[in-house]
This record gives sequence, C-alpha cells and structure tokens, in this order.
Amino acid sequence: MATTFYSQIGANKRNSVLLAVLVTLILGVLGLFIGWALFGDPRAAIPSTITAIGLGLLASLVSYFAGDSLVLATSGAREIGPDDLPQLHNVVQEMALAAGVPMPKVYLIDDTAPNAFATGRDPQHASVAITTGLLQKLDREELQGVMAHELSHVRNYDIRFSLMVGVLVGSVALLADFFLRFTFWGGGRRSRRDSSEGGGGLQIVVFLVAIALAILAPIAARLVQLAVSRQREYLADASGVELTRNPYGLERALAKITLDTEPLEAANRATQHLYFDNPIKAATGESLGLFSTHPAALDRINRLRQLSGEASVADPRLVLDAGEMQAELGRQALRPS
Repeated sequence: MATTFYSQIGANKRNSVLLAVLVTLILGVLGLFIGWALFGDPRAAIPSTITAIGLGLLASLVSYFAGDSLVLATSGAREIGPDDLPQLHNVVQEMALAAGVPMPKVYLIDDTAPNAFATGRDPQHASVAITTGLLQKLDREELQGVMAHELSHVRNYDIRFSLMVGVLVGSVALLADFFLRFTFWGGGRRSRRDSSEGGGGLQIVVFLVAIALAILAPIAARLVQLAVSRQREYLADASGVELTRNPYGLERALAKITLDTEPLEAANRATQHLYFDNPIKAATGESLGLFSTHPAALDRINRLRQLSGEASVADPRLVLDAGEMQAELGRQALRPS
C-alpha cells in the first residue's frame, strides 16, 4: 500500500517535537547536576537549572532575528533579481504560489557543487540560496523538485525550528565546557574537599555524575539535533511532492546530487544541516551513519517511491536510467509517424 505524504508529515512533526523537548530536558538535567555538584545542595541547583534553560532560550531569540543574515553571509551568497536568472525566479515563484507563501528572496552561491538551502525565521522573511552547479546540472523538473522541498521547509517553519534546536545544542556544549574547565582549574577539587570535610559521600557521587554528564550530554544533544534534521528532510520531501504532485523530479534531483561527490566549499559544519543534501559529504565521509545531518539519499528516494506505490531501488543510478527511458518514450510519442 502506498504511504500518503499526509501520514509522513504527521509522523515527522510528532517525532520532531519530541526530539526538541528532549534537547531542552538534556539542558535542564545538565544544569541541575552542575549546580548540585558546585553548591552541594539540590535546592541550590534550581537557579542553575533555570539559568541553563534560560540562556539557551535567550540565545535562540538572538539567532531568531540575525541567524539568516549570518548564514547567507558565511555561505558567500549574493542576492539576484528576476532579470538575472528569469527561469530560476519563475520556478521559485511557481513553488511559492503552490506552497501559499510569499515569494522569498533568491540568492546565488558561485560554486559548481549542486545544492540549495532555505533560511529565514518565517515565510514573510524567507530566502532561498542556490548554487550555480544546481542550475547547470538539473533540468527544470528536477529544479522544481528541489525548490518545492526548500519552500516546504519555509512553509513548515523548519528553518526556525532547526535553528532554535541548533542553538540549544550549542548551549549544552557551552555549559558542559564551562563546568569541565571550572573543574580542571580547581573549582571541582575545592568542591570535593569541602564535601570530604563534611562527610558528603553523596556529594562526591553527584560530582562524578556531573562530570560524566558534561562529557556525554553534548554528544547526546548533537545526536538529537541530527535526528531532528533528518526527520525534517523526510517531511520536506513529502511536502515537496504535495506541491508538485510529481515525485519523479525530486527523485532524479536526489540521485544526481548524491552521485555528484564534489564538496561545497562555502559550507561548514554549522550550516551543513540547512542544505538540500549534505554539502561536505565527499570531504568528510559523513553522508551516512549516526552523525549524518541528512538521511541517505537512497532512503529518501525509496520513501518517495512509496508515495506512488512503486518498488524500491537498490541504486540511485536506476532512478536516472528510468527517467531517461521515460523521456525517450515521450520524445518518440511527439515524433511524426
């Protein structure tokens, strides 16, 4: 039975919300144990817990208003108008109308690696950035699939969501790093000495748990962030099909981009989760596995094929071969007999 994109959207939204709550809980638990370890009293740790969560939320508010400008600047993107690339603007406008969102600003990244991303805090303040390689290597139908995917991110508020989760993950890392540095420079030794003098065996255990959490929490939070990113990619794929009513263009775009191993020079670890496909996969080997920012392209392709009730494929090249066969049949049908 074919899986409907409505069921995929519902499942991914529920999973993503649960993962965001988990990141916040990690931040709160880390703040609790650090405060308990430093002050020797769980009641004294309540302010540190509230502060830990509050700092993460404050950082999210700052990134909410300035994050998109920073991402575009670090990516080397320049804004272009309708007269610069009319076909690109036409495709973006088509997909924006289908998604029911305002026309976003369009940016171009001068790089031959095919990729794209969307950014902005909401549909009224959205931008899409496309590499020159994407325009050179994809046909119009495939470009529509990619733009439908990116504008689905805009319509579904994925960019705001992933940005806030990313900042919370950074807050976990900063808090853990502060505690470990404080411990290394003597604060932890004084805390253990005070506990020993007062016979606080429990305090020593709490302190050791806090150290373990400070080491493990950033890793756990990072895994949560990556899981959120992967779930959002599945959601945007399903939503993109809803906009185009054509999974084949998106399937072929995924196949072409994943088979192109050229890394995107403007991308980095802080921005790679925003892109249509992992832009530094060829340089790092992180296109698969637990620490990948994106699901495997073949998995995404096969989920799209489920939407139309088609059999899964074992290699992205088979999607391109089938697409070329369909194109040839279409050309033959147009020829005079």
